[in-house]
Amino acid sequence: MKKFLQNKKLLSACIAVILAFTVIGGSVSLRNRRDTPLIIQSFGNDVVAVGTRIIDFPLSFVSGSLNNVHDLLNTQDENNYLKSKVTDLEQTKARNASLEAENKQLKSALKVKNTLTDYNIIQASVISRSPDSWTDLLVINKGSTSGLRKNMAVMSGGGIIGRLIEVNAATAKVELITTSDKSANRFAVEAQAINGKKVHGIITVIGNKTLAFTQAVDSKKLKRGAKIYTSGLGGNSPKGLLVGTISTTTHDTFGLSDLIKINPAGELNDPSVVSVIKRKVND
Repeated sequence: MKKFLQNKKLLSACIAVILAFTVIGGSVSLRNRRDTPLIIQSFGNDVVAVGTRIIDFPLSFVSGSLNNVHDLLNTQDENNYLKSKVTDLEQTKARNASLEAENKQLKSALKVKNTLTDYNIIQASVISRSPDSWTDLLVINKGSTSGLRKNMAVMSGGGIIGRLIEVNAATAKVELITTSDKSANRFAVEAQAINGKKVHGIITVIGNKTLAFTQAVDSKKLKRGAKIYTSGLGGNSPKGLLVGTISTTTHDTFGLSDLIKINPAGELNDPSVVSVIKRKVND
Protein backbone atom coordinates (compact mmCIF):
# COMPACT_ATOMS: atom_id res chain seq x y z
CA MET A 1 0.00 0.00 0.00
CA LYS A 2 2.89 2.33 0.82
CA LYS A 3 4.44 1.61 -2.56
CA PHE A 4 1.13 2.42 -4.21
CA LEU A 5 0.88 5.76 -2.33
CA GLN A 6 4.49 6.54 -3.13
CA ASN A 7 3.86 6.06 -6.88
CA LYS A 8 2.59 9.56 -7.70
CA LYS A 9 1.76 8.83 -11.34
CA LEU A 10 -0.41 5.85 -10.51
CA LEU A 11 -2.10 7.72 -7.71
CA SER A 12 -2.83 10.68 -9.98
CA ALA A 13 -4.30 8.38 -12.63
CA CYS A 14 -6.60 6.72 -10.12
CA ILE A 15 -7.78 10.07 -8.81
CA ALA A 16 -8.45 11.29 -12.36
CA VAL A 17 -10.48 8.18 -13.16
CA ILE A 18 -12.51 8.53 -9.99
CA LEU A 19 -13.19 12.21 -10.72
CA ALA A 20 -14.20 11.40 -14.30
CA PHE A 21 -16.69 8.76 -13.22
CA THR A 22 -18.01 11.12 -10.54
CA VAL A 23 -18.54 13.92 -13.07
CA ILE A 24 -20.17 11.57 -15.59
CA GLY A 25 -22.45 10.06 -12.98
CA GLY A 26 -23.39 13.47 -11.67
CA SER A 27 -24.07 14.75 -15.16
CA VAL A 28 -26.29 11.80 -16.00
CA SER A 29 -28.17 12.12 -12.70
CA LEU A 30 -28.54 15.86 -13.17
CA ARG A 31 -29.66 15.46 -16.79
CA ASN A 32 -32.36 13.00 -15.73
CA ARG A 33 -33.65 15.46 -13.12
CA ARG A 34 -33.56 18.57 -15.36
CA ASP A 35 -35.80 19.49 -18.26
CA THR A 36 -33.14 21.70 -19.84
CA PRO A 37 -29.35 21.23 -19.97
CA LEU A 38 -26.94 23.24 -17.87
CA ILE A 39 -25.84 26.63 -19.15
CA ILE A 40 -22.28 25.41 -19.56
CA GLN A 41 -23.44 22.32 -21.38
CA SER A 42 -25.77 24.32 -23.58
CA PHE A 43 -22.98 26.80 -24.37
CA GLY A 44 -20.63 23.95 -25.23
CA ASN A 45 -23.19 22.35 -27.48
CA ASP A 46 -23.76 25.65 -29.28
CA VAL A 47 -20.04 26.20 -29.73
CA VAL A 48 -19.62 22.71 -31.16
CA ALA A 49 -22.61 23.19 -33.49
CA VAL A 50 -21.33 26.54 -34.77
CA GLY A 51 -17.86 25.12 -35.23
CA THR A 52 -19.26 22.17 -37.15
CA ARG A 53 -21.17 24.51 -39.44
CA ILE A 54 -18.09 26.64 -40.03
CA ILE A 55 -16.08 23.56 -40.95
CA ASP A 56 -18.88 21.98 -43.02
CA PHE A 57 -19.49 25.09 -45.12
CA PRO A 58 -16.18 25.09 -47.04
CA LEU A 59 -16.23 21.30 -47.24
CA SER A 60 -19.77 21.34 -48.67
CA PHE A 61 -18.80 24.11 -51.07
CA VAL A 62 -15.77 22.18 -52.30
CA SER A 63 -17.75 18.94 -52.54
CA GLY A 64 -20.57 20.67 -54.41
CA SER A 65 -18.09 22.29 -56.78
CA LEU A 66 -16.48 18.93 -57.50
CA ASN A 67 -19.89 17.38 -58.14
CA ASN A 68 -20.78 20.25 -60.48
CA VAL A 69 -17.53 19.76 -62.38
CA HIS A 70 -18.22 16.01 -62.61
CA ASP A 71 -21.77 16.65 -63.86
CA LEU A 72 -20.42 19.17 -66.35
CA LEU A 73 -17.93 16.62 -67.69
CA ASN A 74 -20.70 14.01 -67.96
CA THR A 75 -22.91 16.54 -69.72
CA GLN A 76 -20.11 17.26 -72.18
CA ASP A 77 -19.68 13.54 -72.88
CA GLU A 78 -23.43 13.11 -73.37
CA ASN A 79 -23.50 16.17 -75.62
CA ASN A 80 -20.70 14.75 -77.78
CA TYR A 81 -22.49 11.40 -77.95
CA LEU A 82 -25.78 13.03 -78.97
CA LYS A 83 -23.97 15.13 -81.59
CA SER A 84 -22.54 11.95 -83.11
CA LYS A 85 -26.01 10.39 -83.14
CA VAL A 86 -27.46 13.50 -84.78
CA THR A 87 -24.75 13.28 -87.43
CA ASP A 88 -25.56 9.60 -88.01
CA LEU A 89 -29.27 10.44 -88.18
CA GLU A 90 -28.67 13.19 -90.73
CA GLN A 91 -26.58 10.80 -92.83
CA THR A 92 -29.31 8.18 -92.62
CA LYS A 93 -31.97 10.71 -93.61
CA ALA A 94 -29.86 11.88 -96.54
CA ARG A 95 -29.30 8.30 -97.67
CA ASN A 96 -33.02 7.50 -97.36
CA ALA A 97 -33.91 10.61 -99.34
CA SER A 98 -31.49 9.53 -102.07
CA LEU A 99 -32.90 6.01 -102.09
CA GLU A 100 -36.48 7.33 -102.22
CA ALA A 101 -35.64 9.56 -105.18
CA GLU A 102 -33.96 6.63 -106.94
CA ASN A 103 -36.92 4.41 -106.12
CA LYS A 104 -39.34 6.92 -107.65
CA GLN A 105 -37.25 7.13 -110.80
CA LEU A 106 -37.18 3.33 -111.14
CA LYS A 107 -40.94 3.08 -110.58
CA SER A 108 -41.52 5.79 -113.13
CA ALA A 109 -39.35 3.97 -115.66
CA LEU A 110 -41.19 0.71 -114.99
CA LYS A 111 -44.56 2.49 -114.83
CA VAL A 112 -45.21 1.09 -111.36
CA LYS A 113 -47.27 3.26 -109.04
CA ASN A 114 -46.91 1.56 -105.66
CA THR A 115 -45.23 -1.53 -104.20
CA LEU A 116 -45.55 -3.53 -101.00
CA THR A 117 -43.02 -1.28 -99.27
CA ASP A 118 -45.02 1.94 -99.79
CA TYR A 119 -47.18 3.13 -96.92
CA ASN A 120 -48.45 6.18 -95.02
CA ILE A 121 -48.45 6.63 -91.25
CA ILE A 122 -51.44 7.78 -89.20
CA GLN A 123 -50.59 8.74 -85.61
CA ALA A 124 -53.03 7.92 -82.81
CA SER A 125 -53.15 7.80 -79.01
CA VAL A 126 -54.19 4.91 -76.78
CA ILE A 127 -57.32 5.84 -74.84
CA SER A 128 -58.33 2.53 -73.27
CA ARG A 129 -56.81 -0.79 -72.23
CA SER A 130 -58.74 -3.20 -70.08
CA PRO A 131 -56.82 -5.07 -67.34
CA ASP A 132 -58.62 -8.34 -68.10
CA SER A 133 -57.50 -8.19 -71.74
CA TRP A 134 -54.17 -6.41 -71.22
CA THR A 135 -52.19 -8.63 -73.59
CA ASP A 136 -54.99 -8.85 -76.16
CA LEU A 137 -56.61 -5.51 -76.94
CA LEU A 138 -56.35 -1.74 -76.70
CA VAL A 139 -58.42 1.16 -78.09
CA ILE A 140 -57.06 4.20 -79.98
CA ASN A 141 -58.60 7.63 -80.70
CA LYS A 142 -58.66 7.43 -84.51
CA GLY A 143 -61.17 5.69 -86.74
CA SER A 144 -62.64 5.49 -90.23
CA THR A 145 -62.91 9.29 -90.48
CA SER A 146 -59.08 9.39 -90.31
CA GLY A 147 -58.73 6.79 -93.07
CA LEU A 148 -58.31 3.71 -90.86
CA ARG A 149 -59.52 0.32 -92.06
CA LYS A 150 -59.70 -3.14 -90.58
CA ASN A 151 -56.51 -5.26 -90.62
CA MET A 152 -54.13 -2.30 -90.84
CA ALA A 153 -50.86 -2.90 -88.99
CA VAL A 154 -50.12 -0.89 -85.83
CA MET A 155 -46.63 0.01 -84.57
CA SER A 156 -45.25 1.50 -81.36
CA GLY A 157 -41.69 1.88 -80.12
CA GLY A 158 -40.19 0.97 -83.49
CA GLY A 159 -41.90 -2.36 -84.02
CA ILE A 160 -45.21 -4.06 -84.80
CA ILE A 161 -47.57 -4.42 -81.84
CA GLY A 162 -50.76 -5.58 -83.57
CA ARG A 163 -53.43 -4.86 -86.17
CA LEU A 164 -56.87 -3.22 -86.29
CA ILE A 165 -59.75 -5.65 -85.82
CA GLU A 166 -62.60 -3.15 -85.35
CA VAL A 167 -62.86 0.37 -86.80
CA ASN A 168 -65.51 2.86 -85.75
CA ALA A 169 -65.94 6.46 -86.86
CA ALA A 170 -63.73 8.00 -84.15
CA THR A 171 -62.08 5.01 -82.47
CA ALA A 172 -60.54 1.70 -83.39
CA LYS A 173 -59.67 -1.50 -81.56
CA VAL A 174 -56.16 -2.95 -81.86
CA GLU A 175 -55.56 -6.67 -81.43
CA LEU A 176 -52.03 -7.16 -80.07
CA ILE A 177 -49.62 -9.73 -81.49
CA THR A 178 -49.45 -11.32 -78.02
CA THR A 179 -53.12 -12.27 -78.06
CA SER A 180 -53.89 -15.88 -77.29
CA ASP A 181 -56.95 -15.88 -79.55
CA LYS A 182 -56.53 -18.85 -81.91
CA SER A 183 -58.61 -17.11 -84.61
CA ALA A 184 -56.37 -14.02 -84.70
CA ASN A 185 -55.10 -12.88 -88.09
CA ARG A 186 -51.37 -13.46 -87.76
CA PHE A 187 -48.64 -11.53 -89.54
CA ALA A 188 -46.82 -13.04 -92.49
CA VAL A 189 -43.11 -12.45 -91.91
CA GLU A 190 -39.70 -13.13 -93.35
CA ALA A 191 -36.10 -13.24 -92.17
CA GLN A 192 -32.75 -13.47 -93.88
CA ALA A 193 -30.99 -16.81 -93.45
CA ILE A 194 -27.24 -17.29 -93.12
CA ASN A 195 -27.07 -18.20 -96.81
CA GLY A 196 -28.58 -14.83 -97.76
CA LYS A 197 -31.96 -16.23 -98.79
CA LYS A 198 -35.32 -15.23 -97.32
CA VAL A 199 -37.16 -17.59 -94.97
CA HIS A 200 -40.92 -17.03 -94.81
CA GLY A 201 -43.35 -17.91 -92.05
CA ILE A 202 -45.96 -16.45 -89.70
CA ILE A 203 -45.96 -15.08 -86.17
CA THR A 204 -47.83 -17.12 -83.57
CA VAL A 205 -48.09 -17.18 -79.79
CA ILE A 206 -46.95 -20.17 -77.75
CA GLY A 207 -46.97 -20.84 -74.03
CA ASN A 208 -47.03 -17.78 -71.80
CA LYS A 209 -47.44 -15.01 -74.40
CA THR A 210 -44.21 -15.98 -76.17
CA LEU A 211 -43.90 -15.00 -79.84
CA ALA A 212 -42.65 -17.64 -82.26
CA PHE A 213 -41.69 -17.82 -85.93
CA THR A 214 -43.62 -20.82 -87.27
CA GLN A 215 -44.32 -22.60 -90.56
CA ALA A 216 -40.83 -21.67 -91.74
CA VAL A 217 -38.98 -23.64 -94.40
CA ASP A 218 -35.22 -24.05 -93.79
CA SER A 219 -35.63 -22.75 -90.24
CA LYS A 220 -32.26 -24.27 -89.29
CA LYS A 221 -30.61 -21.55 -91.37
CA LEU A 222 -31.98 -18.84 -89.07
CA LYS A 223 -29.68 -17.77 -86.28
CA ARG A 224 -30.08 -15.89 -83.01
CA GLY A 225 -30.23 -12.12 -83.48
CA ALA A 226 -31.70 -12.25 -87.00
CA LYS A 227 -34.34 -9.56 -87.54
CA ILE A 228 -37.91 -10.51 -88.44
CA TYR A 229 -39.88 -8.25 -90.81
CA THR A 230 -43.34 -8.33 -92.31
CA SER A 231 -43.28 -9.87 -95.77
CA GLY A 232 -46.19 -7.83 -97.15
CA LEU A 233 -47.96 -11.01 -98.24
CA GLY A 234 -50.66 -11.11 -95.59
CA GLY A 235 -53.58 -8.69 -95.31
CA ASN A 236 -52.99 -4.95 -95.35
CA SER A 237 -49.49 -5.04 -93.87
CA PRO A 238 -46.74 -3.54 -96.03
CA LYS A 239 -43.38 -5.18 -96.44
CA GLY A 240 -40.41 -4.34 -94.24
CA LEU A 241 -42.01 -3.50 -90.86
CA LEU A 242 -39.86 -4.72 -87.98
CA VAL A 243 -41.49 -7.37 -85.81
CA GLY A 244 -38.59 -8.46 -83.60
CA THR A 245 -35.40 -10.48 -83.41
CA ILE A 246 -34.80 -14.20 -82.95
CA SER A 247 -33.94 -14.91 -79.32
CA THR A 248 -33.57 -18.71 -79.29
CA THR A 249 -33.86 -21.62 -81.70
CA THR A 250 -34.76 -24.91 -80.04
CA HIS A 251 -36.75 -28.07 -80.80
CA ASP A 252 -40.42 -28.35 -79.98
CA THR A 253 -41.75 -30.72 -77.30
CA PHE A 254 -41.83 -33.61 -79.77
CA GLY A 255 -38.35 -32.87 -81.17
CA LEU A 256 -39.69 -32.93 -84.72
CA SER A 257 -39.18 -29.31 -85.77
CA ASP A 258 -37.35 -26.17 -84.75
CA LEU A 259 -39.00 -23.75 -82.34
CA ILE A 260 -37.93 -20.17 -83.09
CA LYS A 261 -38.71 -17.72 -80.29
CA ILE A 262 -38.83 -13.97 -80.95
CA ASN A 263 -38.18 -10.90 -78.85
CA PRO A 264 -40.76 -8.32 -80.02
CA ALA A 265 -39.37 -4.94 -81.11
CA GLY A 266 -42.56 -2.96 -80.42
CA GLU A 267 -43.61 -1.35 -77.15
CA LEU A 268 -46.18 -3.81 -75.85
CA ASN A 269 -46.03 -3.05 -72.13
CA ASP A 270 -47.17 0.57 -72.11
CA PRO A 271 -47.81 2.06 -75.56
CA SER A 272 -49.26 5.56 -75.29
CA VAL A 273 -48.81 6.69 -78.90
CA VAL A 274 -49.12 4.33 -81.89
CA SER A 275 -48.62 4.53 -85.63
CA VAL A 276 -51.24 2.96 -87.88
CA ILE A 277 -49.72 1.81 -91.17
CA LYS A 278 -51.77 2.44 -94.32
CA ARG A 279 -50.41 0.45 -97.23
CA LYS A 280 -50.46 2.37 -100.52
CA VAL A 281 -50.56 -0.64 -102.81
CA ASN A 282 -54.25 -1.12 -102.04
CA ASP A 283 -55.21 2.40 -103.15
